[in-house]
Amino acid sequence: MIPAPRGRRSATDRRTQLRPARLRPADIVRLGGTGLRTRPLRVFLSALGIAIGVAAMIAVVGISGSGQAEVDRRLDALGTNLLRVEPGTTLNGQQTKLPAEAVRMVDRIPPVREVAATGRVDAKIYRNERIAVGRTGSLSVLAADDGLLPAVGGQVRRGRWLDAATERYPAVVLGATAAQRLDVYTPGNRLWIGGRWFSLVGVLDPVPLAPELDGAALVGGPAARTYLRFDGHPSTVYVRTEDSAVAVVRAVLPATANPEKPAEVRVSRPSDALAAREATESALTGLLLGLGGVALLVGGVGVGNTMVISLLERRPEIGLRRALGATRGQIRAQFVTESLLLSVIGGLGGTVLGTVITAAYAVSRNWPTVVPAWATAAGVGATLVIGVIAGLYPAVRASRLAPTVALAGT
Repeated sequence: MIPAPRGRRSATDRRTQLRPARLRPADIVRLGGTGLRTRPLRVFLSALGIAIGVAAMIAVVGISGSGQAEVDRRLDALGTNLLRVEPGTTLNGQQTKLPAEAVRMVDRIPPVREVAATGRVDAKIYRNERIAVGRTGSLSVLAADDGLLPAVGGQVRRGRWLDAATERYPAVVLGATAAQRLDVYTPGNRLWIGGRWFSLVGVLDPVPLAPELDGAALVGGPAARTYLRFDGHPSTVYVRTEDSAVAVVRAVLPATANPEKPAEVRVSRPSDALAAREATESALTGLLLGLGGVALLVGGVGVGNTMVISLLERRPEIGLRRALGATRGQIRAQFVTESLLLSVIGGLGGTVLGTVITAAYAVSRNWPTVVPAWATAAGVGATLVIGVIAGLYPAVRASRLAPTVALAGT
């Protein structure tokens, strides 16, 4: 084999010599980081811009989520999970009755948390026995279970509620309106009910979920049967369920409360507060997504602007790298990596800042702090997308620069 003349190389040797070096992913990341470290102030300001955008999105979503959680808490306290069961009417228009066992049967439904009932009593209440018959002030007398107040979210203003020590004896609790019309507020006073004296043991605050209780005198069920000839049939059954099972429980209540005649049972729909909550959640979600998108767009424009300016300032560097053998793909990878790193720094900083703002505001308002996981994930994910898009145009433009033109800086 005749060796090649000195000073001349084979085609294989030339191809091997001209093959560009490969950059590993770690090399590209280090190269992109070097570009950021050489301009710390500009990088900080650019990252701050996208951080503010991400923080704005997370803070808006988080504060609204915290406010929504507070609204949910208040609505739950008011009874979005409260159902009312009442007797309906027959085909002839006659009023029906619920079975005396209705409360016990409803209480067997697994998702039911609390159940209590009131029953209308055929008796009148007066301040004393000398009041003319018929001048009742439109007040009613109801037999009440001892678990009624927790079921309807009621509170005692003065005195105490009926319990095992008082429900069997002639004791009465007045609703807020009833106490006002009778002008009786002090426990221990006597009231004339059904032809005999009852002792006042308590006065209630207004009950928003059951306003019919405000104008009523409430007597224990055993005492109503003993002294007022109460027949034991409830006129209204109040049912508290698990929040997620309101619709399911409502569907089975008629057949449970009155198995023989479920069509003659009227069950209330979930409170209007539940519908209001669902509508509020839907409206807020759409609004906040729009605001968050605008904030992220502003941050993306800032990153893109930084990368374009960096391209203009670094043309000699790009020309030198191209002259030393860097490929267009390597130049593109460098600029896209720089943009991604810049966006990730801003995104992580914005996530922390938005979470802190949300927590501080929620604590100042005594709200539960809620930062949805999807908002955090969306913020970080959006910064990655923004980084690629913002760095793509400068990267492509940088890779197309001719080495001689770039070195000249024109």
